[in-house]
Amino acid sequence: MSAAFDLPADPDDAPLPDALIGRFAAIVGETNALTQPSDIEPYLEEPRGLFPGHTSVVLRPRNVEEVAAIMRLANETKTPVVPQGGNTGLVGGQSPRSLGQVVLSLQRLDRIREVDKAGRTITVDAGVVLQRVQEAAEEAGLLFPLSLGSEGSCQIGGNLASNAGGTGVLAYGNSRDLCLGIEAVLASGEIHHGLRRLKKDNRGYDIRNLLVGSEGTLGVITGAVLKLFPRPAGREVAYAGVASPEDALALLHLAERHAGSGLTGFEFLPRLGLEFVLRHIEGARDPMAEPHAWYILVEVSSSRSAEDARDTMEVLLAEGFEAGLVEDAAIAKSIAEAKAFWHMRESMSWAQKPEGGSIKHDVAVPVARVPEFLRAADAAVLETIPEARICSFGHLGDGNVHYNISQPVGADRDEFLSHWREVNAKVHGIVADCGGTFSAEHGIGLLKRDELAATKPALEMELMRGIKRLFDPNEILNPGKLLQI
Repeated sequence: MSAAFDLPADPDDAPLPDALIGRFAAIVGETNALTQPSDIEPYLEEPRGLFPGHTSVVLRPRNVEEVAAIMRLANETKTPVVPQGGNTGLVGGQSPRSLGQVVLSLQRLDRIREVDKAGRTITVDAGVVLQRVQEAAEEAGLLFPLSLGSEGSCQIGGNLASNAGGTGVLAYGNSRDLCLGIEAVLASGEIHHGLRRLKKDNRGYDIRNLLVGSEGTLGVITGAVLKLFPRPAGREVAYAGVASPEDALALLHLAERHAGSGLTGFEFLPRLGLEFVLRHIEGARDPMAEPHAWYILVEVSSSRSAEDARDTMEVLLAEGFEAGLVEDAAIAKSIAEAKAFWHMRESMSWAQKPEGGSIKHDVAVPVARVPEFLRAADAAVLETIPEARICSFGHLGDGNVHYNISQPVGADRDEFLSHWREVNAKVHGIVADCGGTFSAEHGIGLLKRDELAATKPALEMELMRGIKRLFDPNEILNPGKLLQI
């Protein structure tokens, strides 16, 4: 896929000296300083295959003290360090770009330190996989609402470093909103001890919120205090078929009126995307007898009872029918079916892969302008690639659209992907006209770094560079990602 990208040049592809690798290995132990190509390879591959990695060594520390020792040595020797969590990022932020860069893997920092039921918090190491946090919360009778398609492999540190969103943003917010405290190692090797469980703390600038979303450029997140929530007493999940994005938006307003804060999911997907899932995802089945142009996945939760959630869902769907917004609907009949409904939505990105090349966008516009954006973007894309198959889906409740374009049937993959930058420019221009952003929840990394610099106001970019210089004067933390000094 590199034909679509001018990859950033590696500043220095000379390998690290053996003596320096030996000093790093002494910190973590020989078995946790990986240097063999077969051992390193899994840390160099990223999901989209856009940014092939290069490194001389992968370090796997077991605790924050070892991370601090690594960073002290790196700062002393001016050795670039690339923090890496579950390696599920989609913009290249976790990819090492030179044999002279060290990969610092957080996967061995995997303790769940404490669950505070009374305060509804959980304190975890950065390397804990998201699904384990969800399960630990469930065992305590509580809920951790961050939910992503990669939750079985992505790690909390990476979720926070990229300010991950997911399907729960509508009701619970994104990763930043779910985090109360951060522990992190700075470029100097100093440890920021910020694992606070306070909901109110107005003592000056908020270092936590600088580190969340910084993509490893300001510090290495090693631990976090996360918010937990009461588990709903009832939850209902349904698919509704609608004719247009405008009808989907009207149904959202109806759902918000009926469910209020109990509206915990409102996703939209096109028929084309559902067909991809039905073709390529094992066990997927069409939720309704007849096809529809668009589908809405609605989730309603209730703190009172299962019956209350069911009543709310039935009333809002009935009113949707009466208003001519809903053409058909199917409410999940069991927990297993509800999970299957969600799995179809969460599998949509992966179901595109067997269809060939895909040009993807992670954008957000004001919720009210989603239909306008879709119409304008579709017209621009089809003008450029007339037979393109547009698969736009995402989180309608927060305006986040995964505007993905699959290659025409029978098209040459490389020729299709050669239009990536042209199509990006058109789609992102429409996003800007709608008052939106070209980076909603996947981050900046390498993929969008230059576009950020070209489009963000100069004052804001200079403030960001100033913060980077303050936190990392030797520019050793994830260099070249998110921004260039």
